[in-house]
Amino acid sequence: MPLFAYKALTNKGSITTGEFDAADRTEALRVMDRRGLQPVSLRESATAAAASVRKTNGKPKTEEPATSKTSTREEKIPEGPIKLKRHEVVLFTEELSDMLSAGLQLEPALKSMENRQELGNLKAVSYKIRQVVRDGVNFSAALKKASPSFGPLYCSLAAAGEASGALDTILKRQAHYLKTLAELQSRLILAMIYPAFLVVAGIGVSIVFVTTLIPQLTALIASTPGGKIPLGAAILIGASGFLKKWWIVMLLTIVGGAIFFKAWKDNDANKPAWDRMKLKLPMVGPVITSRFYVQFLETMANLVGNGLPLLRALELSRDATYNRSLRIELDRVIEQVGDGRSFSKALIRSGAFPALLIDMVSVGEQTGKIDISLRRAAERYDKELDKDLQRIMALIMPSVLIIMAALIGTMAYLMITAIFQTISALH
Repeated sequence: MPLFAYKALTNKGSITTGEFDAADRTEALRVMDRRGLQPVSLRESATAAAASVRKTNGKPKTEEPATSKTSTREEKIPEGPIKLKRHEVVLFTEELSDMLSAGLQLEPALKSMENRQELGNLKAVSYKIRQVVRDGVNFSAALKKASPSFGPLYCSLAAAGEASGALDTILKRQAHYLKTLAELQSRLILAMIYPAFLVVAGIGVSIVFVTTLIPQLTALIASTPGGKIPLGAAILIGASGFLKKWWIVMLLTIVGGAIFFKAWKDNDANKPAWDRMKLKLPMVGPVITSRFYVQFLETMANLVGNGLPLLRALELSRDATYNRSLRIELDRVIEQVGDGRSFSKALIRSGAFPALLIDMVSVGEQTGKIDISLRRAAERYDKELDKDLQRIMALIMPSVLIIMAALIGTMAYLMITAIFQTISALH
């Protein structure tokens, strides 16, 4: 068994050195972790297998294998990736970005989170990430292995932060984005409670109309001498009969269509087309576009500001873009920048970026402070995004109210008109 020499930091803050046997480097790191040691350096000092029986004071002493016992903490760590809730991802991002901003290195920061008592599943995720990082794997790749809850966008942004040396800044911005998204969903749920109640009530009233009131109205008109069903009431009665006869077929058609649509949009070949369609949706499209501009500009500002070449920064920003249609546009920009064109000229030739963004990039190129120009543009589009979201929230409730009032009001008007005409015919 190889012999490893180490230099490590103890829990008390002192430096200690020593040697021990382990099967490989990974197992050696686990042994040091169980002993509460933070490695400064770890190297294999002997490649030959160490003897399983050593002599101590002239007497043989059998050494306990390093893998004979697993710590209690490791036994509690579940196997495989760990699912996290949205608020746990936000908490992990905030905690880690704060510690990195305070000057702590990545591994000690993860160790600190692992030792916290109130973090729940985050302790296990932090432990898994730290073990992978200690084996020499990038932080972004460790995130993918530890939990699927981080997602491809999160991991791409983490990779960009690692490449630029601004991991703490990008994580802080990602935490802000996740909190904004969670707040938006919470506001949307609260705003939809009353409209949802109206929709349920409207559906209930419609069912009563179709199953009870309309058949009674039909019988009343049919029993009236010379009774004639008004055109509006006839349309309502026909619609009622059609729904009562074919509602199962209509329900199955809707369910089948939903399943087919989900299968279509989940197909990799159709994802660019679906992403392009989302950009053209009313109200939703501008929000997606504004969010892309904010994320793209902030990421570029951080990467360029930390010394990354423009072409590499564009590639990392493209990898952090979730919308496939927008990624295709960034591919065109990258190709033109790679051919020697300026960033602003490449954006113009792409034709997919607004004039305001291009102008601010051009100003940054002329002044030599492109990162500052990109950050200012991101702040401006962030304000536009906030306005778009407030506009959508303000339109949801009135729209639902108008639709339900029109539906119920039309049905009630047609029925009341038919009843009055029937009474007039009786007189």
